[in-house]
Amino acid sequence: MTPTVAVPPVRSTIVVNAPPARAFEVFTTGIDRWWPRSHHIGKTDMKATVVEPKLGGRCYSTHVDGSEVTWGTVRAWEPPRRLVLAWQITPTYQCETDPAKASEVEVRFVPEGGGTRVELEHRHFERHGEGGAAMAASVGAPNGWTGLLGLFKTAVG
Repeated sequence: MTPTVAVPPVRSTIVVNAPPARAFEVFTTGIDRWWPRSHHIGKTDMKATVVEPKLGGRCYSTHVDGSEVTWGTVRAWEPPRRLVLAWQITPTYQCETDPAKASEVEVRFVPEGGGTRVELEHRHFERHGEGGAAMAASVGAPNGWTGLLGLFKTAVG
């Protein structure tokens, strides 16, 4: 058996000019307002992305061919302070059907001044196996979580 090598988490933080409840809403049920159409694992162009607002809810995209592609599951739903998602995307950007092989994204919404500090941590990349470090590098790149949080901040207003 090959030993599992831990891969450090990817962390990104941003401050938005909105209270935690608004920031949480835009990040979750409002995700389609800011998630780029280019970021999907479907076979055709993406029409929308959805996070179902409940524990066990699906995270999925809909596509122009009528298909739906699940890319995550809500593991913690604690509005307006915390969200945890199973990241069910393989290092080759396919759907991961085995929850034990999914990494995890935790997002915390912390009051700061008149706004909210949004703290994102993507962790447990070793669950992806050999490609875990590559996945961490991908989501840690400028067009990964840092860029996505910039789009989110613009959507919050």
